[in-house]
Amino acid sequence: MLAILRNALFVTLCLGWGGTGLLWSQDEWPQFRGPDGQGHATAKGLPLTWSETENITWKTEIPGEGHSSPVISGEQVWITTAITRPLSPEEEKARIAQIKNPDGLRIAGELNLKAIQLNRTTGAIERTVDLFQVSHPEPKHGLNSYASPTPVIAGDRVFCHFGSYGTACIDRTTGEVAWRNDSLRVEHQNGPGSSPAIWEDKLIIHFDGTDRQFIVALNAKNGEVAWETTRSGEMDSAPPLRKAYGTPLIIQTETGPQVLSTGANWLYGYDARTGQELWKAGYGQLGFSTVPRPIVLGDMVYVATSYSQSRLLAVRLNGMGDVTSTHVVWTSDRQIPQKPSLIGLDHRIYFVSDKGIMRCLNAETGEEVWFKRLPGEYSASPIESEGHLYFCNQDGLCTVIQAGDEYKELAANSLDAGIMASPAVAGQALFLRTATHLYRIENK
Repeated sequence: MLAILRNALFVTLCLGWGGTGLLWSQDEWPQFRGPDGQGHATAKGLPLTWSETENITWKTEIPGEGHSSPVISGEQVWITTAITRPLSPEEEKARIAQIKNPDGLRIAGELNLKAIQLNRTTGAIERTVDLFQVSHPEPKHGLNSYASPTPVIAGDRVFCHFGSYGTACIDRTTGEVAWRNDSLRVEHQNGPGSSPAIWEDKLIIHFDGTDRQFIVALNAKNGEVAWETTRSGEMDSAPPLRKAYGTPLIIQTETGPQVLSTGANWLYGYDARTGQELWKAGYGQLGFSTVPRPIVLGDMVYVATSYSQSRLLAVRLNGMGDVTSTHVVWTSDRQIPQKPSLIGLDHRIYFVSDKGIMRCLNAETGEEVWFKRLPGEYSASPIESEGHLYFCNQDGLCTVIQAGDEYKELAANSLDAGIMASPAVAGQALFLRTATHLYRIENK
């Protein structure tokens, strides 16, 4: 049986050196989707309204391109970015001729992958750390970037991941690179997308390519492989339908720490200590290029399967082996997101589809409570604070709603450039990354 904790605290057994669990501070945003990995902020007094001229503490231009979210600890804000050299027309033509399915893909020349440290109070860029130089990068999807995975902060280290291009650890005190590991490679096809997660002294990462599919834990102190587990579930015969871009979620159970992990066609549960597969649940249909991070409410995990038609599954968490026929409690196939993650609160699940259809479901039964069409298209995952839900679209519009049994819009706020990165929170401030800038937004 699982030790049932409130979902906002369920995932906080995450880090610490030498095997000692350490909870993140309430004033930190150390990973993708925050301290609990599920988009919940404990902050009170976050702004509901803003614009380019209202409630902006600072706005800093960020060089290059990246969809990674900011991570925050103390006075430091870290993000990653990719600086690319454009190809000449001749180079681009030659590279495109080498790609089997070039539709929707983008090609870059030489690629410089960097980490940027900003001052939380002033927004000033204090450090830029060169991490990987790539002479011939693979193509990426037009909606992706070469710096999409979000870093993770653990104590005095920040870990930056770029898929097959490598993973690096930076000492936050000195700005020096403690280690690099670029030995783990798969064919992403659309570029990197999976963010890492940390548990004690292990950095856990998905590698779900068209050629190989596995999950790995790196030793956080030196970057060496601690364990590696190949995906066991049956997948489609076509290699492009085997890839995925999910981010693991680590929970604590009475039997130990468990990694909830989405791959193509399957949701898996692994032992965080050893990588041993504990259970798996099939999606019941084709599910690949899976992006949304799982969420947990009570003793159930909820996943969206992404492509081709996304399905939402509710899976009970106390199984062993193949639990497809015994632990999938309900499914929903209507307007399920392919890229944005879900958010759960008070027996309700809220989400917005990529095309802007927002739905609220009963978490126990899957029955619809309400739906609403929002403007634009969506990639960023939502966050929640004090029952306020923040949904940002690709045009830079962020709609704030009140969680509850009816749709209640509190505000709609626009910035000048589009938003692909998920929001971050620290103190009473909201940190938003657009295509061009990073903002600190708070009530004045």
